[in-house]
Formats: sequence, C-alpha cells, structure tokens
Amino acid sequence: MKIHKEGKGILLWTPFILFLIYYTLQKREVFGYHQSIGFSIVSGAFYFWLIYFFRDPYRIIHTQDQYILGPADGKILNIQKVYEGEYLQEERIKISIFMSPFNVHVNRFPMSGKIIYFKYHPGKYLVAFHPKASTHNERTTIVLENEDGQQVLFRQIAGFMARRIKFYFKQDDEVQQGEKCGFIKFGSRAEVYLPIDADIQVAVGDKVKGGITVLAKI
Repeated sequence: MKIHKEGKGILLWTPFILFLIYYTLQKREVFGYHQSIGFSIVSGAFYFWLIYFFRDPYRIIHTQDQYILGPADGKILNIQKVYEGEYLQEERIKISIFMSPFNVHVNRFPMSGKIIYFKYHPGKYLVAFHPKASTHNERTTIVLENEDGQQVLFRQIAGFMARRIKFYFKQDDEVQQGEKCGFIKFGSRAEVYLPIDADIQVAVGDKVKGGITVLAKI
C-alpha cells in the first residue's frame, strides 16, 4: 500500500511517542497486566488506522473535458443552489462532499485548466457537516478556468478533527483533471460550485471517489 507523503513523518514518529507514553506509565506503576495489554492493543489499532488513513491508492484517471470529476472521496452531503460571493459573484450549484476519517483524503482537481484564483482562509473547526463550515471553518478556495472560459470553484474545508490543509499549487498554474492537488488531515469536507445549467450526475447520499466519479456535465 502506498503511503501519502503527508503521513510519512507522522507514521515515523508515532511508535516512539506511543512507546514513551507506555514506558512512562509503566515506570509510575499506573498499569497493571491487563491495562498494559489493553494499551498495546489500542496503540496497535490506532497505528494501523493511521496507515489506513494516509493511504494513497493508485487510480487510472480518464480525463473528460465536458465532465467535472469529484475532487475527493466521500459521501454527497447536499446539492443546492447558492450565491457564491467570494469570487464568482453569481448563483451556482454547490455539491458538498463529506470526507470521514475512513475515506482517502487525497484531493484532486475536478477539471483541467488554469488556477485563476487561490486564497487560504483561517477559521474555526466546526464539524465538517455543519452548514456553516463552508464559510466559518479554515479553508482554501480555488477557481479553475478551462480553455472554453468556463469557471469552476472548489474548496478544501477543515473539520473538527482536520487541523491542517495542504494545497500544492499556486495561482496561474496550469493543471490537469484528476491530478493530485492537496490533502486534508483528519476528516473534512470538499465543495464544488458548478454553473447553474450543469447536468448533475449524482444525488445526495451517493458515495464518490476523487478523480473517478463524474459529478456533472457542463
């Protein structure tokens, strides 16, 4: 299993931290035999979950200019018409994807084009499915424009457990649909703002895969 670069440091240091905690508690005679076994089991399960969380599965991306692909793995939380006031200044169809701690957290570009706008917003850490998360939480806003002049905005949004958003590109970069663009640590949300006349291909409750699932046709 390939491990994403964002997890390599954490996976390297976690065993030493867990061992230090175990050793300290043993020296203070906090643990009995059964508590020691329980701590070892919980620590092992936690470490294997970290490995699972930072997995970076290989995916074959079929680029399709007329389609918008999901930027992240997760579950469709809602699909609604909203006014996007940060950059587009118009009504859009917003698709929100909830990424649980058990989803792949690699983020991908929903379409090919040029990054014409990028901004990082510091903020709160409300649970990712909270209605105000997209405007109150820590987040990034990215706007892509393709060769036909069509613009799509998407956001990486931190959740209650997610305390770090990584985005690997900058404004004016040319990017490819399905290309890895970032990572969010630990449970979060992604949003895509589509043209109002987009032909939506998913429904609330659907499970999607980043770079694979078609969200809409534009």
